Parts: sequence; C-alpha cells; structure tokens
Amino acid sequence: MGKVYVVHCVDAEGPLHESLLGTFERVRQLTGIEVEPSRENLAGIQEGTLPLGGHEEMAKLAFSKRFLHYNESWESLENMLEHVTSPGFRSAHADPKGNGWRFTYFVNDFVGFVSNPRGRDMGYHAIMDRYREFYQTHKGSRGGDSFQWHTHAMPFRKEAHRNATALLNSPHVWEVLARRILDRNSFPICFRAGLNAERPDWNWFLEQYIPFDFSNQAFRLTDLDREQGVDSGRFGDWRRAPKDWRHYHPAHDDYQAEGAMNRTIFRCLNVGTRIRFMRQEDVDAAFARAAEGKDTVLAFMDHDFRDLAVDVEETYGMIQRAAAANPDAAWENATADVAARSCLGLDGRPLGMSVDMTSDTNIIHIHTREESFGPSPFFCIRTKGGGYVVDNLDFQVPLHEWSYTFDEDTVPLEHVDCIGIASNSRHGSGELVVLDAGGVVLKRNAW
Repeated sequence: MGKVYVVHCVDAEGPLHESLLGTFERVRQLTGIEVEPSRENLAGIQEGTLPLGGHEEMAKLAFSKRFLHYNESWESLENMLEHVTSPGFRSAHADPKGNGWRFTYFVNDFVGFVSNPRGRDMGYHAIMDRYREFYQTHKGSRGGDSFQWHTHAMPFRKEAHRNATALLNSPHVWEVLARRILDRNSFPICFRAGLNAERPDWNWFLEQYIPFDFSNQAFRLTDLDREQGVDSGRFGDWRRAPKDWRHYHPAHDDYQAEGAMNRTIFRCLNVGTRIRFMRQEDVDAAFARAAEGKDTVLAFMDHDFRDLAVDVEETYGMIQRAAAANPDAAWENATADVAARSCLGLDGRPLGMSVDMTSDTNIIHIHTREESFGPSPFFCIRTKGGGYVVDNLDFQVPLHEWSYTFDEDTVPLEHVDCIGIASNSRHGSGELVVLDAGGVVLKRNAW
C-alpha cells in the first residue's frame, strides 16, 4: 500500500496591498481592454455583467471578492496565522493518525527593487524575521512547520510587482543565501521558484545546492487556462513535465524531462488562485496512484497574503473525498522536507561536516563524512566592512573535501569578519558552520 504525503506549501511573501488602479491595470493586462477604474465597474466584473470581449467568466474569477481579499498588513496576516496554526484548527484538519495540518513556508526576500506599488515588505530577512517572532511568541502553535526558500527573479525595471525568469539577472539570490547562513544560521533543503518559473540557468544553479524542488506545475489545460495566456509556457513553463504526481530527476538540458541530475522535482499545483489550480480530479489521481502502491507527494501552493483557512478547508474536503474513494491509500500531513525524504526512502543520516582552520594559516579545510548533495558546499564570507562575498572552493576530494585560501586574490584574512559553509547531503540532511577569522566555530546547525 502506498501513502500520500499532503504538503501545504505557502509562498511567504508578506502583506500585499493592491489599489483600485492596480486592480484595473491587471484587468487591462489580462483582457486587453481598458476599463475605467471604479467600484461600480469592479462590481460589474465580479458579477460577470460588464462586457469584456468574451473574457467575462475569466475576469469574474480572477477579480472575485475572494481573490481580491488580501492581508494588507502584518497585523492582518498574523491574525490569520494565529488562527490556522492554532491547535484547534490543526486538529480539525488532521490525517487519519491524528497528525494536525502542517505548513511549509517558502520564504522570500524582496531586495534590490526600486519601485514597490503593492507595499511589499522590503529588505533582507524582513519576512523571515516576522515569522520567527510570530512562532517564538506562539510556541504552542508551531506544530512541526518548516521554513524553506522561495525567490523571484529580478525584472529589468526592478518593480516589485513585476515578474521575470532569469537567474543571470538576479545577483541578489547569492546574497540572500549568504545572509541566511551568516546572519540567521539557516540554509534551505527545499525550493519553490517565484511564479513557478525555471529555465536552464535555474536548473543548473539548483543542482549545486538544493535537493528538493517543489516547482513543477504541469497541469491539464482548460479553456480558462488558454484564455489567461498560460498555455504557451509564459513564466512557469512545465508543459512537458510529468502530470501524474510522480517525482523525477531532471535532465541537464531540459528541466521538464526526466534525466540524470541529482535534484528531485515534485509537482505542486495552486490553491486559492485563478490559474493552474488543483481540482478534485488531481487529488483523486494522487490517491489512486498511492492505492497502486506508489508513495506520492500531493503538494499544493498558496500565498500568505491570502486567507489560508479558506484554502485549507477547500483542500481538506477534496482530500477526504479522495481518501474515501481510495481506501487502500494511506495519507498523512507532512512538511515538504519530511515528505521528500519519506517518499524517496532517504534516512537523513547526518552529513558530518568538519572544518579545520588554525590561527597561524590562511587556509580553511572543509570535510564531510557523507557525500555532499552538489559538487561543493555553499561558501560565503562577511567582511569587516559589512559586505557579503560568495566564492568557489578548491576541490581536494570530490564530494568530500575542499579548501579555500584567503589572500590578495580572494579576501585577505584581516578583512574577514566571519565565514559560512552550508551543504545538503544525498541522504536528505544538511549542515552549516559559521566561524570567525581565527577558525573559532560560532554556530553549527543541522537538519
């Protein structure tokens, strides 16, 4: 008998405000029709009575009261979190073994933007720190939730409400990870792409560091999907990826095709939004696959600026119906990292990282007992001037041993404030070490 691992992925992007003008800008983008911004016209769109050149039903859904109801402040968002992370809410949506509902927050950092009309919370750690504070003050509500990594590529205009696909134009990605290691002593093992958009550059980058990728949005097209322009691969292009909930290793030259890379990609459809959303037939397919004896990750994504409670209720109902129709399939609530390890049969054995750097040398040596996931750990430096540097290591024994020399060709040791090394393993575990310029370990963290 197979098992379904139910994984609620939340893109943690903080509060979102959209003005009436912003809403009607999106009306124009989606329909190609200029509509005078007014409450009356918005009501007409929501009722489906305002002529939009054949786009009435699509706009009725996209601009419904449900989808325009945002958490516009941290107070509103945290009130919502207090509700959905409460023991009562979790237990009301428990799995058959009594495990309460769980969330995996894929946390974003909005940095480097010059325009922010939707009121995003900008800055390194801005969103993560609010979540950490919330969970510290609601210790009884933690419920085994997990924090992972989500990021958006930088659009050319550097507007925080626009979208892009190129890692090559997004240098902030490197500093985000460096700061997480050095400032907050954390590093992800799971990833979700911003707007679900991957391209070859992301495929190759993720293969260096991140074992579990929850970005596949392969879905069965409907007329509504075609109408909204997502059938041609715009942004999140997963047209050729598996649609049957099987996970896969991507190919080097095509992240949508099954191949020989090490990273595992899981399917993750939307809930609480207008496109690529998970339907009852999708949930049924996941349970039917488990009934055939295949462990299956049923992952779905949401945004924290929406009311998560509504989406949990709707999804839980679909799960209950699918479970009743497939009694041979077991299921349990899980976070993304736990589900990935369990489904892949990984034992999570410790990476076993050791670091050697004596005060009389300018060379650091890094060793891992188990093989690293990628060819090299993520290596970063915070300088005494407050800068963050990400650099390559010298390879001594592939997948096990590396070194780095501090000198005029890299960063002279006298300019170093602290050093960070983080690596995942091929067993679903990981470890990081932060040390000072003299080799004294300041922090260790393992997962």
